[in-house]
Amino acid sequence: MIRRLRLAFFFLLLASPLVLLGNTQQDVSQVVLLTINGPIGPATADYVHRGLNKASDLNAALVVLRMDTPGGLDTAMRSIIKDILASPVPVAAFVAPSGARAASAGTYILYASHVAAMAPATNLGAATPVRIGAPSGVPQQPEKDEKDKGEQKQAEPEKKGEDKQAEKPAAPAKSQDAMEKKIVNDAVAYIRGLAQMRGRNVEWAEKAVREAVSLPAEEAVKLKVADLMANDVADLLDKVNGRKLEMKSGTLELKTKGAVVKHVEPDWRNRLLSVITDPTIIPILMMLGVMGLLYELLNPGFVLPGVIGGICLLLGLYAVQVLPVNYAGLALILLGILFMIGEAFAPSFGALGIGGAIAFVVGSIMLIDTELEGYGVSWPVIITVAIVGAVVFGGVATLALKARNRTIVTGQEEMLQSIGEALESFKTEGRVRIHSEDWSARSSAPIKRGQKVKVIGMEGLVLIVEPVGPEEG
Repeated sequence: MIRRLRLAFFFLLLASPLVLLGNTQQDVSQVVLLTINGPIGPATADYVHRGLNKASDLNAALVVLRMDTPGGLDTAMRSIIKDILASPVPVAAFVAPSGARAASAGTYILYASHVAAMAPATNLGAATPVRIGAPSGVPQQPEKDEKDKGEQKQAEPEKKGEDKQAEKPAAPAKSQDAMEKKIVNDAVAYIRGLAQMRGRNVEWAEKAVREAVSLPAEEAVKLKVADLMANDVADLLDKVNGRKLEMKSGTLELKTKGAVVKHVEPDWRNRLLSVITDPTIIPILMMLGVMGLLYELLNPGFVLPGVIGGICLLLGLYAVQVLPVNYAGLALILLGILFMIGEAFAPSFGALGIGGAIAFVVGSIMLIDTELEGYGVSWPVIITVAIVGAVVFGGVATLALKARNRTIVTGQEEMLQSIGEALESFKTEGRVRIHSEDWSARSSAPIKRGQKVKVIGMEGLVLIVEPVGPEEG
């Protein structure tokens, strides 16, 4: 009995350092670092969404969203802000490194974050919304100009009719200006709500939208637009340590001193989608999509313009977020399958098959590891279907090329260069046998019975023949 107690005590002594080590590892908090570098689009929103979910799974103490962006799409920005507001893990927006900016959409994201930090020599602001591909609204004239215009009309009554005609084209400008007002007022209300939620400068937020003003980091901290300045991520974690934040679950005290930083980089999928959704690429995709489909409709049967147009149009609609990533991916997969099936029934020498394989692979990339249940596509399925499709359209295209190069076996063309035998001797016209058929023939040279002849032409049902030598016969 005493021996067993000694053994148990010995094992406890050995296990205690391991237990203490495990507790120490659990006490070390983790911080997830996400990076936004460039325009904000649907690929950026997807990257932030995945990063916040990963931080939640890791039970991280904080998410640092390091930004250097000129702005981006409103829908993508609002999607990111929704994820930040719904995140159980606090988010610190950090405009860094020095020389970076958080303009336009980046300003809204900074206001929505639980902590707003900036590195030295950075700036934010210029948050006025701008519509893509539309002219800016016509600014209203000052009241003084309106009074002067009225006085001028009273002084020149004879030009009243001309003034009315001149004023008629101004109606679209007023409508345009009203639309601009709606967009700006909506953006103002949105950023004011974010500022009130986080206790930041509401008046400057409105100026950033209405007047497109900007601020450097030092002034941003003084005006309570940003919470603090930090040189880098390590400095930021030291400065926010112990800060209390209001979360949905209640008050949370940050414990970030000595935290382990886990940098979540954009993967190859996200980088590929970022290229597709680049603002420079979007108009090219839309133009190729529309022009390809239009050319196919005007010239049915070309196939290739229609294939390119369909793929580019779906990618363009995804890039401007008319189609979300899941629906765009599903549409591309279905389009790819239809193209590959079409190649089997209507051979297009690879246009449908190659286009179908490309559409299927790109659509599958969009759906890889998506969070929506039932939409995930695994790599084995993608590779298998792509290989099968490639083999099918490759085999069909090969058979079509062989059939095209095969010698003709029917019709008038098949008779040319055929070898036959003269049934009688003749100088100009006689009878010959070609392919076990008797034909009337004409020759410019004398032909003897049993001599081999070759068909060199055909006039109606009369063959034009010439004698052949023994080698050719």
